Amino acid sequence: MKDTSKRAHEPWKAFQARQRNQDIKRDAVLQTAAHMFLEQGYRRTSMSELAKRLQITKPALYYYFRNKEELLVECYRAGITLIETLLDKALVSQGTGLDKVKVYIEAYAKSVVLHDFGRCVSMLDENELSSETRKLVRALKRRIDASIRGYIEEGIADKSIAPCDAKLASFAMSGAINWIGTWYKPAGPLSGLEIASHFSYLLTEGLRNHASTQRRRNAIQAAPVSNKSKPSAPRATKASR
Repeated sequence: MKDTSKRAHEPWKAFQARQRNQDIKRDAVLQTAAHMFLEQGYRRTSMSELAKRLQITKPALYYYFRNKEELLVECYRAGITLIETLLDKALVSQGTGLDKVKVYIEAYAKSVVLHDFGRCVSMLDENELSSETRKLVRALKRRIDASIRGYIEEGIADKSIAPCDAKLASFAMSGAINWIGTWYKPAGPLSGLEIASHFSYLLTEGLRNHASTQRRRNAIQAAPVSNKSKPSAPRATKASR
């Protein structure tokens, strides 16, 4: 199965249309920067190369972004916003804590395999940034960590998740999902959506409170059957009397 959604690797074409508004052009700059950061690394991507790819002058580029650091921060911000948007669409607020963790993992994994901004969150190294900018990026990333940790804690409370260290579990999940970006290939045997689904299952099964699940099953099986639900005995016919 092939991904139906392809990454937009040529957003710089927005500059070829004179009627485009400023927001669309700014978004084209950001998308192109994200693609180049992932393609050749943040350090090796220069503002001059970005301007050349966009076919605009450097002064025109600086009109939209002051420097390369600002571009990287905005890529992170766009990635976090993307993940949160996918979560909203997936109705993550419904179900048990385990249900919410599963939806969260699948949404996060989709952002990594299907969108450049999502891959920026998982793959780009914030240590390339200045200390002040690094603090800002880490604050953005903490939004993801806080969400998944909260769902794990909720699952422990409602007994859908076995007792565990929620902080350690959230770190393990985030690390596993972030690593997808280093090996995922769109032309591989599994589509991005299939990989997201598999990861969601594999990572949540380790959290599931199997004892609680078994107790619920036993309770259902042991529950007495009401008279109304009991099947009535067949009436005897003349031949059987």
